[in-house]
Amino acid sequence: MGKILIGTCSWTDPTLLATDFYPAEANTAEKRLQYYARHFPLVEIDSTYYTIHPEQMAKLWVERTPTGFTFNIKAFSLFTQHPTKLKSLPKELRSSIPPTKNNLYYHDLSIETRGLLWEKFRNALLPLDSAGKLGVVIFQLPPWLIPGNAIKEHLLECKSNVPHYKVAIEFRNNSWLNEKNKQPTLEFLRRNDFIYVCVDEPQGFSSSVPSIDEATSNISVIRFHGRNRETWNKQGITVAERFKYLYSDDELKEWLTKLSRIAAGVKQLHVLFNNCYADFGIKNAQDMDRLIRAQPRLFPDYYLQ
Repeated sequence: MGKILIGTCSWTDPTLLATDFYPAEANTAEKRLQYYARHFPLVEIDSTYYTIHPEQMAKLWVERTPTGFTFNIKAFSLFTQHPTKLKSLPKELRSSIPPTKNNLYYHDLSIETRGLLWEKFRNALLPLDSAGKLGVVIFQLPPWLIPGNAIKEHLLECKSNVPHYKVAIEFRNNSWLNEKNKQPTLEFLRRNDFIYVCVDEPQGFSSSVPSIDEATSNISVIRFHGRNRETWNKQGITVAERFKYLYSDDELKEWLTKLSRIAAGVKQLHVLFNNCYADFGIKNAQDMDRLIRAQPRLFPDYYLQ
């Protein structure tokens, strides 16, 4: 059975800092990451979606975490076909963009500028990779992207620009995994060694993707977004409020057999809680760890981790 890593998609959300998860002495970014890493083996970095950090940032992440700790990274928004503010680009690249462009898309940039952005992104993650602490790079597609050759070619281009990193794809439009497209989508991912990101989230919206427990590479990723239907598509709220949901034990138990089956066929299974309102994600990550440990028949090797 593959190694199971459990963690959350944030360790610095303001609503979490307002709880008692961190002791009073964990009063800096450095101390909070060190404290988090003593409790969990995995975390997802969300800030990389909004900006390309300098290489020094990843060096600090490496220094502040123990051997074996794993970081999953969200890909920069421009690479995932999301609109991106001009100010989000590195300063030295902004001068090549027409000043009238406020929201940029990938196709707005010259091939040369794209290449420089990819180089900066790769370099920003290099310290994690060199230290053996880089898990996967998650490309979360926008909800308006539907299946087609153009987007598939774009995903292949993305993969070719991070050839040494493991690429994971999260769909946010249910047409990718409907009855017609499910098998072609999964086959495309398998054929090109993309990691399929399985999700648990509210159903009934065009942006709702079904929870299909499939693996398409030797690493599998599952992200728990909560099941809050009232806030799923609500405008004008924070990201934390959108995912404000605390799973019950019974809801988490629904996943145990699925997790066992997936883990049996992969090298690693990453279980991430994105319900990062207050300490909801922390609690549910701890709950999942407890529930897995209580099922040695389903997870015979987990206690050895």
